[in-house]
Amino acid sequence: PVPTVDAIIETAGGVVLVRRRYPPPGWALPGGFVEYGETVACAAAREAREETGLGVELVELFHVYSDPDRDPRRHTISTVFLARASGTPAAGDDAAEARIFTEGSLPADIAFDHARILADYFAYKKTGIRPRPE
Repeated sequence: PVPTVDAIIETAGGVVLVRRRYPPPGWALPGGFVEYGETVACAAAREAREETGLGVELVELFHVYSDPDRDPRRHTISTVFLARASGTPAAGDDAAEARIFTEGSLPADIAFDHARILADYFAYKKTGIRPRPE
């Protein structure tokens, strides 16, 4: 498996998603591959900045997602962080667009297993109960 990271970036208006520039298509959490010699926390902050233009504060390790089918390109294991940011996201790097969404306004075409991650996140925010380990 290949290590990846994702960031659930919380803003005053909701959470930030990016529309992917490259396949697989759809909207996704800002994230990507961990580079050799890089910690997962540094990778999450770097990917968030590259894809959204936002400087983020990582506030919490949320969960690890490792289903072998989570990414159609290859088996990845994603370490997902909760992060905070202010400002307006602007697409960069692999992102064609960056926008803020609420739970009720999420797009239908969400890539990877990010719909599941977001459902887990919104449930956690309501109940305080974390997802069960895979």
